[in-house]
Amino acid sequence: MPPVVESLAIPAVKLIHPQKHGDARGFFSETYSQGDLATAGIDIHFVQDNHAFSVERGTLRGLHFQTPPFAQHKLIRVIRGAILDVAVDLRTCSPTYGQHVSAMISAEAWNQLLVPIGFAHGLMTLEPNTEVLYKVSSSYSPEHDKGLLWNDPALAIDWPLVPDAAILSDKDRRQPTLAELPAYFE
Repeated sequence: MPPVVESLAIPAVKLIHPQKHGDARGFFSETYSQGDLATAGIDIHFVQDNHAFSVERGTLRGLHFQTPPFAQHKLIRVIRGAILDVAVDLRTCSPTYGQHVSAMISAEAWNQLLVPIGFAHGLMTLEPNTEVLYKVSSSYSPEHDKGLLWNDPALAIDWPLVPDAAILSDKDRRQPTLAELPAYFE
């Protein structure tokens, strides 16, 4: 049975609910089917899988994106723990430019988030020892790796922890604000 796909407040960002079949032995789930997603209108070829493990609750990764020609669609899921997942619209011609959507993605909820090209992506762990798996549609390119300041006041993202409690990399502390960001996605 194909997954249930729903659009969020910014319709390009999709929340996906794969089917999960359980019995006394445990469960089985087809977590990714290119054919089923294509039938649901999501026809993306993924080329790389990434795995992130965060020890502490409040670990923040983001807001990240890659620029063309290495821009990436991302399909994010959590296999242990939970995250607040955020997508910020960077498409300058979009009516939702500079706006964001967020969703809780967790192992318990067994859901996924599709973040399309043209969006910055970030996450904050809500539980310790959280593991995130995500597919990307283009390989990593250091020259095209960009970011957006996670706590830019113009974005008004309601992160679950106060800024001083967030655990993040030095790189993520130094990202530009939306106002400083070039128009990468027109």
